[in-house]
Amino acid sequence: MNYRYGPDAIGAALERQAEILYVIGGLYGNLQALATVEAMARAESGPVTLCFNGDFNWFNVDDAGFRTINEHVLQHDAIVGNVEAEFGAAADVAGCGCAYPESVDQAVVERSNRIHAQLKRTAVRHPDLMERLGALPMVARYRVGTARVGVVHGDAESLAGWRFDVTRLDDADDDAWRADAFTRAKVDIFASTHTCLPVMRRFKHDGEKLVANNGAAGMPNARESRFGILTRIGAAASPHASLYGHFLHGVHVDAIAVRYDDPAWQRSFLENWPEGSPAWLSYFDRIANGPDFRLENADNIGEP
Repeated sequence: MNYRYGPDAIGAALERQAEILYVIGGLYGNLQALATVEAMARAESGPVTLCFNGDFNWFNVDDAGFRTINEHVLQHDAIVGNVEAEFGAAADVAGCGCAYPESVDQAVVERSNRIHAQLKRTAVRHPDLMERLGALPMVARYRVGTARVGVVHGDAESLAGWRFDVTRLDDADDDAWRADAFTRAKVDIFASTHTCLPVMRRFKHDGEKLVANNGAAGMPNARESRFGILTRIGAAASPHASLYGHFLHGVHVDAIAVRYDDPAWQRSFLENWPEGSPAWLSYFDRIANGPDFRLENADNIGEP
């Protein structure tokens, strides 16, 4: 219940102005991806607001990696994901707070809880960062041009919600819920992550609306790919090639590849999570080969 905020909280959040907004969800402790995102922002022609919308920690269980990721992220805008939110749970409570759907194998759930337990042991050695992470909000709100943007980790209701997952966004039974969420949140665009697979869908709810879920900035998002994805929202077109995107309310909303140094990232991952470890069992095939997902399924509805 403490993960729930609801669309009214998004509608009441302080609105910040941004010329170009990068929404970077699911960095997962990937230092190489972080460096790439920062370099991409420097290549833009105008000022860029970076918003890390949760789960920027995960594989970074080494003290140096934990500190570097969080010190960099906390220089920018950020909201908590379930990974960061669970740092504040009691020491004897084991769980990543992922709220996986029932289709996820129980072995995956158990390994995620073990990963988080190890990360949490690292986090408590950095009380200054824990204090700052504990003060982060669960939602953020922006105005980019004339477009109103609500940034969440999960969905419009909950930090760990799955209704912005690729499957649920194609479910007509959720049309009324989405329409109500856009209205009450007072936004034209929802930017999310959490579900670990990318999707962008356009809807007609009192005008043009859009949900942009970047999947993961710090891991591959499609089979045989070696890059993460961030969501870029800006009045001007991106200098970086768009994987797919839409133009609405006077702004470009694009999925942009985060082409990090993959060999360096794999070496870094294996130093913390060698073969046979929980993270290796759950994630190394995805890191090396990408998930069983085709990128064309991320955006198959509406005009580009």
